Amino acid sequence: MRMANPIFTHTPAFNGSNQTSPQPGYQQYGQPGSQYSHPYGQGSGYAPPTAGELSAMYGAPAASPVQTGRLTYDDVLVKTVGMFAVLLVGATVGWLFAPMFPGMIFIAMLAGIVLGIVNWFKKQPSPALITTYSAVEGLFIGCISMVFNSMWDGIVVQAVVATLAVFGVTLALFASGKIRASAKATRIFLIASIGYVIFSLINLGLMWTGAVNDPWGLRGSITLMGIPLGVIIGIVAVLLAAYSLVIDFDAIQRGVRNGAPARFAWKAAFALVFDLVWLYLEILRILAIFRDN
Repeated sequence: MRMANPIFTHTPAFNGSNQTSPQPGYQQYGQPGSQYSHPYGQGSGYAPPTAGELSAMYGAPAASPVQTGRLTYDDVLVKTVGMFAVLLVGATVGWLFAPMFPGMIFIAMLAGIVLGIVNWFKKQPSPALITTYSAVEGLFIGCISMVFNSMWDGIVVQAVVATLAVFGVTLALFASGKIRASAKATRIFLIASIGYVIFSLINLGLMWTGAVNDPWGLRGSITLMGIPLGVIIGIVAVLLAAYSLVIDFDAIQRGVRNGAPARFAWKAAFALVFDLVWLYLEILRILAIFRDN
């Protein structure tokens, strides 16, 4: 298995199974018994094309992926940029209004989780749901960024720069062929991701119940060789998010090669934005834990 991302594994064109077969009862041109074996024969009702028409047909350029409704890299780029534009608008609103509406951050967080899960497992992409996810997630990002920046001035700029740097390096390494999504690495990624989610839920439960008084829970109360556990876990999470981007790049490349329908550019854009938001939040938390120690 090359890809573990449900966004893409539910789509045959992304996983190489995009094979078409003739419809039942359909006979190819030239097959014995086919009524179309001599399309310009006697009684067909069609006149054969002239030499000039044949020359024009063979001289015409091949149809592009856009003309045939197939996925292109430009499709993914345009949809991704559009989603980020919506996310930035939401983030601006969240940044400006978070002080006046403290509960907005929790509402946006829960709505983002629900919309993320729906879009993650939805087989057919829904532009409306994906755009709504971008707006809601942007609202949450804006709120939490404002809170962190009020506590640690300049931390948001640092997190944004670091996120863009990780994304750029990951994309460059993938484009150069130095890193690829392999079956073994993907299995490790799945196991590590499940472990990370379990740890995060346990840590959150300990914080909510007051079992751990540290504001970061186990992330801040435990140190290994003087390094907060949260920093170590955070670095692992950043690596996981970076590899998830590699899976996205690999899936997009397969989708273009396999002729996925153009509408799946929405799913590709959603996957990229999802992973970049994850990456940004992990880096933001690592920097905050560093500033606290």
